[in-house]
Amino acid sequence: MTPNVAHGQEHHDHEHQAVPSDPTLRVKALESLLVEKGIVDRNALDALVDTYENKIGPRNGARVVARAWADPRYKARLLADATSAIAELGYSSKQGDRMLVVENTPKVHNVIVCTLCSCYPWPVLGLPPVWYKSAPYRSRVVIDPRGVLREFGLDLAEDVEVRVWDSTAELRYLVLPERPAGTENLNEEKLAALVTRDAMVGVAKVAPPQAEGRS
Repeated sequence: MTPNVAHGQEHHDHEHQAVPSDPTLRVKALESLLVEKGIVDRNALDALVDTYENKIGPRNGARVVARAWADPRYKARLLADATSAIAELGYSSKQGDRMLVVENTPKVHNVIVCTLCSCYPWPVLGLPPVWYKSAPYRSRVVIDPRGVLREFGLDLAEDVEVRVWDSTAELRYLVLPERPAGTENLNEEKLAALVTRDAMVGVAKVAPPQAEGRS
């Protein structure tokens, strides 16, 4: 089945030091050099990283998803005007000031990409993962979305339509995953704990809770 690809409405004097080729080591080396020269304060840097990993991060998006699962009226607002509905929960910024939420169903599966660069809804998903920014993902998910999803461990039935949404700087997307079975009695906090970043990008589904988590 040929995937549907949707686009946003508009486009979008110091000492030399050897830097390791590995990206993680490179970042550490540059961080140490900046701290050593007094350009960057390590505590401020740690606070910034904590903000994006734990506050402006996937847990925000998970709360949006959990609210939509638990509150049909909020879900309706979210699908009709995602930008405003997400702002209701206090999540908004210039990296996500125009949002569209697309809902997964038993017959439709949505997946997000940015083919031109790596536009990503920071307020609800935090920093984009390395694979999202990679050229292979950005090109292959459009050409062969089912193959890419299988590589992530998600094998969809042939009768499920795959829709690929292309983010831009003007319009960014969030997937509303299917609510898994066995969550009927879970509160929003427990529902949010089930939601992963990958499910909100569309390369995974939300797994049902473990037996001991049902209450």
